[in-house]
Amino acid sequence: MTLPTPARDRTAVVTGASSGIGREIARQLARRGQGVTLVARREDRLRALAGELGDAHGVRVEVAAADLTDQAARDRLVATVAERGLAVSVLVNAAGLSTVGPVHGSDPRAEVAMIRTDVEALAHLCSLFLPGMVERGSGAVLNVGSTAAFQPLPGQAAYAASKAFVLSYSQALRGELRGTGVTVTALCPGPVDTEFAETAGFDSAEALSALPRFMWVPAERVAEAGVAGLERGRAVVIPGAANRAGAVAAHLTPRSLLTPLLARRHPGLHR
Repeated sequence: MTLPTPARDRTAVVTGASSGIGREIARQLARRGQGVTLVARREDRLRALAGELGDAHGVRVEVAAADLTDQAARDRLVATVAERGLAVSVLVNAAGLSTVGPVHGSDPRAEVAMIRTDVEALAHLCSLFLPGMVERGSGAVLNVGSTAAFQPLPGQAAYAASKAFVLSYSQALRGELRGTGVTVTALCPGPVDTEFAETAGFDSAEALSALPRFMWVPAERVAEAGVAGLERGRAVVIPGAANRAGAVAAHLTPRSLLTPLLARRHPGLHR
């Protein structure tokens, strides 16, 4: 088991904890006795979840509302955790968003905000919290990527590129940390029925038509697979057999064949 032993002065920082996969991962960790620090912008949702987890599992639950696109907010998160007398034993980077549509028709501010959340915040938080884990000789990092990491994705170009970064970065960190007592796992789900698609700009019909229904995995199952993979020290976790097969196929298919096919099918390019 590589998930650190729970302790009153230890916490698992979970970003994106107000909804979707992040919220479900927080539930999985609390169920295992881990204290959690819930991070997202929507403080009301975090406090509701904190009450639920504290009542159900008797663990220490902290709330830290923060806009992760802001570097100063991320620095304050580190200070806040330390001021509460806690050391971070688990880091879950689950905050993420996507834009949809061709880059030439995009909102530049939205594109940059996405990259700051999906790439910059994840790398920054790893660099802030990993030194303490290495010093203590114990820790675990779960970075939430996507099966979009395994191929270019016209219609969500920057999103797929961001998730490719998450996968490569996580694998490289894992190599660096070998022998330190700290593990890194990349969780790469396929389509998940959460608020993510709606926030990205898909309506429910478009989201469901983009990929076959059998590839969709509930957020609870994704979180369960991710935390189980973290416990086992897995390098990459792809929930669902169809998604694992699809990721392998996408990785191996020549881009000259795959990219035009994906462009023809992506609903964000046909509006």
